[in-house]
Amino acid sequence: MSVDPPHDLQPMAATGYPIPAAEASAELRFENSRFIGIASPADSVEKARSFIRDIRQRYPDASHHVYAFAIGYGASLTLGMSDDGEPSGTAGRPVLAVVKGAELGDVVVVVTRYFGGTKLGTGGLVRAYTAAAQVVLSEVSRAVKTTWQVVTLEVTYAYYEPCRAAIEAVGGGVDREEFAEKVSLEAHVPEEHVDDLDQAVRELTSGRVTLDREGGFPS
Repeated sequence: MSVDPPHDLQPMAATGYPIPAAEASAELRFENSRFIGIASPADSVEKARSFIRDIRQRYPDASHHVYAFAIGYGASLTLGMSDDGEPSGTAGRPVLAVVKGAELGDVVVVVTRYFGGTKLGTGGLVRAYTAAAQVVLSEVSRAVKTTWQVVTLEVTYAYYEPCRAAIEAVGGGVDREEFAEKVSLEAHVPEEHVDDLDQAVRELTSGRVTLDREGGFPS
């Protein structure tokens, strides 16, 4: 017996969300003050705070280390910011506004200032910190973060090829195969398409096979 995959199963792509691919930096000057913007990927608050500590150690003699971060993406965000001694609302909030508008997830930005002897005033500080954050984020190279789900299934030989094709159609890949009385498959699948694959496998096997879901991991 041979089984054909459903005709309506169209290839799918892993969507994920954009994140910084690597650290980036840029420097601006306003009225003799240096503003060094540094951006980095950070997929947890702990990693964001660790990066902020690293920047403080990298520039220990700076006047301020203003920061903002956005962990997660879209409707699921954890945000943080600090003026680090600058007048309230003139530093951390403008940087956070830029971070939120950058359409990046899992990102932390630190704007390090070396005071140049001239006070910038409230408006000047807002403009300076905003510009520093904008410039460094414009320099950031981007990657796509996809969360993968590990799934396993056991099928008869008649269902092997169609189920493998179904895994590939949802953007997944087979990591391990064992051929015995039946075929055991272990695969990684984009988290957002696991339900699509489960439905396809049920349809292919007339409900005889369902997915076993294991832990997820990011890429």
